[in-house]
Amino acid sequence: MDSLAFNICYTKLMEHLPSHVALIMDGNRRWAKEKRLPKFKGHLTGESKIESIIDRSIELGIQNLTFWALAIKNWNRKPEEIKFLLNLFRTSLNRKVNKYYRKNIRIKVLGNLSLFPKDIQDMTNSWVEQSKNNTKITVNFAMSYGGRDEILRAINKLPKDHKEITEEEFGQYLDTAGQPDPDLLIRTGGQQRLSDFLPWQIADTELYFTPTFWPDFTVEEFNKSLDWYSQQKRNFGK
Repeated sequence: MDSLAFNICYTKLMEHLPSHVALIMDGNRRWAKEKRLPKFKGHLTGESKIESIIDRSIELGIQNLTFWALAIKNWNRKPEEIKFLLNLFRTSLNRKVNKYYRKNIRIKVLGNLSLFPKDIQDMTNSWVEQSKNNTKITVNFAMSYGGRDEILRAINKLPKDHKEITEEEFGQYLDTAGQPDPDLLIRTGGQQRLSDFLPWQIADTELYFTPTFWPDFTVEEFNKSLDWYSQQKRNFGK
């Protein structure tokens, strides 16, 4: 691409940036299997990709990111894999979150944290409390998250004497309360389904599916998804 074409493409991208990007980080285990590596290596390599996507989003001015780190259905996986993922949260991710705090990143956690061991519950709550006044970008980590579970938890938070409630009011009881709905959802790994991820919030979201496994998802791949998004015409039913 020559410099003029690049400048035109870049200008168009900057004019049509999403405010909120959600990512289903799929393909860690299949990536490891293809490379004849232990599946734990896929999780480790996948975790290492998160920071570069956050940094690129800060550079562009994207205000919100959501990473799906653990689905509520993943608790059904083999005990040794669950144990590894929990220790990954305790060690690598926790170190990264401290680094994110120094970058003025606000951390939020989505999902049913009551299913985690208490030390991880306390750790994640401390992330949120420590970074609550940061302003550069809001990064959500969806941990033990399921969309139907989120909606049921929201219903159970409703005032017992409520009669009718609007969509806007109901949104204040969801895990993403106070944040805009995702404009763009990216799913890596080749699967073209939503798997119970943010079903309420993605009613008008643009969906981008890529065959690239998450451990191979680079900043260049992220740029491709943003460029694709910039070419979509969003009418919202009008």
